[in-house]
Order: sequence, then structure tokens, then C-alpha cells
Amino acid sequence: MKTRLEGLLQHALSQAMKGGALQSTSLPPLLLEVPKTPAFGDLASTVALALARAERRPPRQIAETIKAHLVDPEGILAAVEIEGPGYLNFRFSPAFWAQTLAAIGEAQGPLRFADLGAGKRVQVEFVSANPTGPLTIGHGRNAVLGDAIARLLEATGHQVTREYYFNNAGRQMTLLGESVKARYCELLGDPLALPEEGYRGQYIVEIARTLVAQHGEQLRQTPASGPFKEAAERAIFADIERTLERLGIRFDVYFNEDSLYAGGQIEAVLAELRARDLACERDGAVWLRGEALGLDKDRVLVKSSGEPAYRLPDIAYHVQKLGRGFDLIVDVLGADHIAENEEVRVALRALGQAAEKIKPVIYQFVTLTRGGEQVKMSTRRAEYVTVDELLDEVGSDVVRIFFLTRKADSHLEFDLDLAKKQSADNPVFYIQYAHARICSLFRQAQAAGGARPPAAAAHLETLAEAEAVAVVKLLARYTDMVEDAARALEPHRVVFFLIDLASEFHRFYNHHRVLTDDPQRSAARLYLAHAVQRVLQSGLGLLGVRAPETM
Repeated sequence: MKTRLEGLLQHALSQAMKGGALQSTSLPPLLLEVPKTPAFGDLASTVALALARAERRPPRQIAETIKAHLVDPEGILAAVEIEGPGYLNFRFSPAFWAQTLAAIGEAQGPLRFADLGAGKRVQVEFVSANPTGPLTIGHGRNAVLGDAIARLLEATGHQVTREYYFNNAGRQMTLLGESVKARYCELLGDPLALPEEGYRGQYIVEIARTLVAQHGEQLRQTPASGPFKEAAERAIFADIERTLERLGIRFDVYFNEDSLYAGGQIEAVLAELRARDLACERDGAVWLRGEALGLDKDRVLVKSSGEPAYRLPDIAYHVQKLGRGFDLIVDVLGADHIAENEEVRVALRALGQAAEKIKPVIYQFVTLTRGGEQVKMSTRRAEYVTVDELLDEVGSDVVRIFFLTRKADSHLEFDLDLAKKQSADNPVFYIQYAHARICSLFRQAQAAGGARPPAAAAHLETLAEAEAVAVVKLLARYTDMVEDAARALEPHRVVFFLIDLASEFHRFYNHHRVLTDDPQRSAARLYLAHAVQRVLQSGLGLLGVRAPETM
């Protein structure tokens, strides 16, 4: 919808500039938006207001000039109105809505979007949980958000690499090995001697039990850093991969932080920071000169123990990522990483790296509620809720859509009671039911001897009905919405759109019988339903969610 109008506006502006009616020499942003109030048209532009300073004229006069130069050879506009100080409001013609319907209904293969990426290489790094325990609901939001962003970017012409970054070394892995050994010895009759900060979930007991079954008492004198840590890492990572598979999520690259140590990248980054006088030693530790870089204070790079702080390998990792030639790097991170992310990007800029290529997507935390109260679903796995437990209770489709019902930077409350409702209040049921309802319509039409409406049919009859017009106008916004969501890395927009589309279709269905005694009327309404079906399938696909034919 925006693309067609942009072409007309660009031509009008160019002609006005060439003829001297406008003094500007370059095309400004067209600033097209869907008005919040339908009375102001189908699309509106504030381009005249944006040009006012350069033109040194009232924006309303500029709007009149633009309108006078608009040429609409295909008749896609029914009206162009100027409102207020100079807003340009556009109303599309019935012919345009019919073209829109046909473009969706008759498209061969999947619906296509603008080639925004033009083959640009994008890395989306997400989940990135270390192999110390099962994926929690916080990891679940990260996983679904990252995968949906990757799908949006792929749909709009980007070459996407999905990457999982993890660390199987360091203190947390040492504690993991010690925790497994403590449980192993406990199973052999020794008193439990868990480290103070050790891992206490039931999964640790299960790993220890497997080791007892395989080795008996042979490992009593073996260091915790040996088979105990290794067995835990294998078992936990296998569990993580199974969980991701249940969510329909795959990765192209698994990157191990330990390789940065083995390859010398961490030492190289530290040496470069020192060479640029951006690192100093104090109190036995190595510090990043944060204040010199605009941070509120210095930050530790290497602790007094000699162990690197987490930000140092993160800087080295991003140097490595940038070195792989990605045009854009998307980091999906929890809100607890906001400060760290800024520190990493500041350090990268100071090192002469293209930090502007890194786009963080920061998400807020998730709470789980039942009966209006926050709940823990299980005490079997310590003090958290796992993604697997959530999947067991409500299924992958619900998990994926519910995690995307809020903008990433908004706190998300996952209502279990709502998630299991089969009603219009449940967005998953509401959207999927619209698709299943359309499939049922076509089964009924086929059983009655009817066929899917032919591509050549005019179908303008449906556009006389207000409810049908509302559906078609929403369908016309679909590609714009997907492209805007991809640019902004905001997949929640797809969920909101699908809820609106399902609502408009249900309203149309409830006001008008689709299958009637009039073959032409039935064909026209089926054609509209078919277009809705295609958009629902496309949108749900972008979210990694099924489009069921029956419910």
C-alpha cells in the first residue's frame, strides 16, 4: 500500500521541483502512516510540514503544490485531502482494493515482501545459555524473540546466520562439576557436600545417577573437573537442544567462548586496549578506562584472581564477529545485560571497530501467573520454571505467540489460565480459529459442489459491504507491516496484526453468510476468505506457528 503511494508522491515532488514550484533539490522522507482515525483517510503524510522550513512557506501551501502535481494514471486514489496545517490525507479507490485482493489471492507460492536486505549478511545471536541447566522461561522469551527476528529478516531478503554463543569453562562450569560429584558421592552413601553456590536442581541428581550406573564407585577419587563436568555438559546441552527442537528453533553456528582463549583473541584485545592506553592496572586487577570512554566509571577486565571478567571475552567475541563480515549483528539480550552491552560497544568503538553494525534487542523479564497470582510450576528443578514445563502445559504455538504479545522492552506476564482458554480472549486460539474456520468453509463449498473462486472473477461485490472493506484494507497493510517489523526488529507487530485480521474476519463472517444461494456472491466472499487465509498462513509462518485446518 505504501509502495504504490510512495511512487506517486515521489513523482509529484520531482515534477514540482523540476518546474520550480518547490525550491528543494532532493526528495525528503515521505513520512507515510496509517491514520489512527479512519476519517482521515487510508494513509497520511506530513511531508509538507517537513518541507516548510526549507521552502519558507506555510505547509498548507506546500501540500496544495504537491497535490496539484499528483498524477494517478491507474486510478488507485479516490481522494486526496488537505487537513489542518498541511496534512495530506489519501483515500484509495475500490479499484485499488480489488487489485490488492487479487494480488494476495492469485500470488503464486508464498507471499513476498520487499527485498530490504538485498542479500546483506546478518547474524542473529540469541539464547546463548551456558550448559549449566535447563532453559528457563527467560531463555524461552529470548529464543522465540530471536527466532522470529531471524524469520522476519529472511523474509525480507537478508542472509541470516543464527548463532548460539556459550561457555563451557570458567567458575560456573567448575561449580557444575563439583555439584554433580557431590550428588554422585551422596548416591554412594556419603553426606551431601554441595558447594555453597552449587547447582541444586533435580537434573544434577539425574546426571549423577547415570554416572553411578555407568561407573559405580570408580569415580570417587576423580577430580570434579573431569568426567563429572564433561557428563553434565553433554547431558545439559543435549537437553537444551531437545527443548529448542520442540520450539522449532535451529542454529547454524554454535560458538564456544573457550575458542577465544585458545585462539589468542582475548589476549590480543587486552593488548590492543593497553596499547591505546584504554586499560590500566589497579588493586591487582586490570581495568577498562571507562570514564575516558564516556562510561560512569572504570570497569574490571581481569579480576585480581587472574580470571577475565565477562565483558572482556564479550569484547573479543564481537571483534571476531565483526571480522566475519556481517553487515548487521543482532544481539538478543535480557535486561540485566543493558550496561554490559553498552560497555562492549564503547570498547569496540575505541578499538576502531564498526560498533554501529551491532544492534541490541533488549527484552524484559517474564512472570508466570495462574489465577492472577505468580506461580512456580515445579519444585523439581529448583527455583525456576523451565521451557519444557511450559511446553508440556500449553504447547509450542501458545508459548511462541504469548512470548511475542508484548514489545521486547516491556515486561511480559504469561497467564497460564488464558493460555489454555479456547475463546476469543486467547490470541492464539482466536488467530488459529480464523484459519480453521476458513478451511471449514472451503470443505463445505467443495462438499456442496462448489469450487474455489476463479482468479479471473471481479469480486467487487464484496467491497460494497463495510465489514468486507475493513478486511481488505487490513490485508493491504500486511506487507508494509512485515517490512516495518523487519526494519525495527519487532516481531510483536505481526502478532498484533494477526489479532486485528482475525477480529475483522470474524466480524465479517458473523455479519454475512459466506455460502449463499447466490453463486456469484458466494464466490466473491470465498475469494475474500481465501486472501485472509493466505495472509494468516504467512503471518503465522513468520512466527513459527502452525495454521491448523481443524480445531
